[in-house]
Amino acid sequence: MNFLFKKICIASDHAGYNLKEQIKNHLINKYVSIFDLGPYQNKSVDYPDYAKKLANRLKKQKSDIGILVCGSGTGMAISANKIKGIRAAVCYNATSTRLSRQHNNANIIALGSRLTKKSLSLKLVELFLKTKFEGGRHLKRVKKI
Repeated sequence: MNFLFKKICIASDHAGYNLKEQIKNHLINKYVSIFDLGPYQNKSVDYPDYAKKLANRLKKQKSDIGILVCGSGTGMAISANKIKGIRAAVCYNATSTRLSRQHNNANIIALGSRLTKKSLSLKLVELFLKTKFEGGRHLKRVKKI
């Protein structure tokens, strides 16, 4: 796999736990190193705690890019985007995923386990990790965020 990022981290809440595990295993099977920030069991947790944990890891440059999974993706994205320098995008199809990287330089993909099937989620994660930021006219806009 030719992914653009070496240091990838992942986290979820209880609703996203099973999909998080599937994504993690999928990437490991492709020889991708991934750091799991939890949870480590399928018990009720508060999604903002895990979104902020992952976002702060990116802010401290301990990881290059992140994957967040909850029921819809929205709660995780909202929470992560509270951290300066984070651009978390809820991705639900190939176009939204590609544009989140090309135009917005998103550094977190947020997925909804209740809204996006496993097979599509795996494809979106791979697309996210392979897509380059176009810069140019988009750079000045991203800097305004």
